[in-house]
Formats: sequence, structure tokens, C-alpha cells
Amino acid sequence: MTRNLACAAIVLLFSFTSAATEHSPRPGGVAIVDIAPAGSPGESPPEVRFSGKRTLVFRQDDRWYTAVGLPLSLDPGEATLTVMQGQNETRTIIVDVHEHAYREQRLTVKKSYVDLSQEQLERVTADRKIIDGTLQNFREVPMSGVSLVAPADGPKSSSFGLRRFFNDQPRSPHSGMDIAAPLDSAVVAAKDGVVKATGDYYFNGNTVFIDHGQGFVTMYCHLNEIGVEDGQHVIAGDPVGNVGATGRVTGAHLHFGTYLNGNAVDPAIFIGN
Repeated sequence: MTRNLACAAIVLLFSFTSAATEHSPRPGGVAIVDIAPAGSPGESPPEVRFSGKRTLVFRQDDRWYTAVGLPLSLDPGEATLTVMQGQNETRTIIVDVHEHAYREQRLTVKKSYVDLSQEQLERVTADRKIIDGTLQNFREVPMSGVSLVAPADGPKSSSFGLRRFFNDQPRSPHSGMDIAAPLDSAVVAAKDGVVKATGDYYFNGNTVFIDHGQGFVTMYCHLNEIGVEDGQHVIAGDPVGNVGATGRVTGAHLHFGTYLNGNAVDPAIFIGN
């Protein structure tokens, strides 16, 4: 018989976060949740879902944890995780999502990146289908954590979540971190994974997506050159391209995005500032 066990305790920060990754239960953040004790090394992990989507589960010492990407659109309050472990056993865990205020950003770009023609709209729609398909992929692979190495050398902005205005017109919030690296400087894979997609997209310019497993995806935008191919296996630190100024930009830089269970989350959670 299925058992529904509501965990009233609010999830707290855990000891393994001595790495860059931090428990940050806010819109656009990541909830790191202690799920259950772990048994033998070959034991199957629990299956955890948030809003119907599977979340990343990893083992740390003798515990199972999940890393849950919380969307920027999420209202503060209680978020419910569903945990399935063993046969016919289901329980819920409640995460307290904190309110978080993001700043505004106003930029001036070419008019063609704000007032789109029908042809440009069709291209953006086609791009979005490819990007969404990449971000929704869930590849089964064992994980030992979610920390990342910096994908480029340079000052890292705290621009994630900024409410953006292009040419004084409101647009969607900024969904990544901008790294002010020089033109043509190296961009490297932030974690081991498989190149899921590459291409030249209207807003993102030359872009690489790397699938790290279990719905954890990193995105590298505005590249001058792409140095990898679809399906290529990479390890952390492998070059994937060079910094550029392609797509909708005001100058050369790397836009670095991180995604969990299909949601854009703040890259600073994984690599620090």
C-alpha cells in the first residue's frame, strides 16, 4: 500500500556544501534536500519529483540527496517534493521557499533584437523548440554532486534574475551569469558530460549545451567559435569554444547558464562569485 508521509521539518543546509554548491531555496535557486540513508554502493537511488518532473539525486557518504531547480516564477511559500523509494512507498517533503528581490537592468541593443520581423520571430520559435528539448532531457547517470568549475576566466556578474529592459522595453529576466572574459579567450566545460546540442541561435548566438546527467545542463552562449560537436563526451576543463559577441549582446562576454529539472537557476550557486 502506498504511504504518504508528510515531513513537516524545513530542509536545512548540509555539511557537503563545503564545496561551492549551497542550499538556496528561493525562486531561481536550488534546494538541496536530504532524502534518505544510503545502503550498499549498488543500491538504486530514490526517485524524486517536483512539479511532476524528476529531479537530480546524488549520494554523499551514507545519504541520498536531491538538488531541485526552483523556477524564477515560483511564488515564495511551501514547495512539495514527492519521494518514491522501494516498492509502493511514496512520501512528501516540504521545502520552504524564501522570497528574493532581483534588481533591474536596462540595456541598449540593435533594434532588430527588440522589434522582431515575422521571419525573425519564426527563427526564434524554431530555436526555442530545440533549446526546450535540450533542457527537458533526463539522462540516467550516477551523480556524486553538482559543483562546477568556472567555464572562463574573468569577473563574474551577479546578473542572474535581473528584470531586464532592452531599449526601455521589458523582457524576460536574465537567466544566467555573464563572465567578462576577453574576446577569443577559452571557454571550458564546467563538468563532465555529453554535448547535447550546438548551434547559432538568434538571441544566444553561437551556443553549446552540455548534458551532465539527470536533468543538469549547462549552456555557453555568444561564442566566437564552437569547438565541440553534438554527442561529444567532455570532462571538466575541456575546451568547448572561445568567447565572442554573437547574438544579442552589447560586447564580448560569456553568458553561462545552468539548468536543473528544466529550470534556469543561478550559476553562482555552483561556482561561487
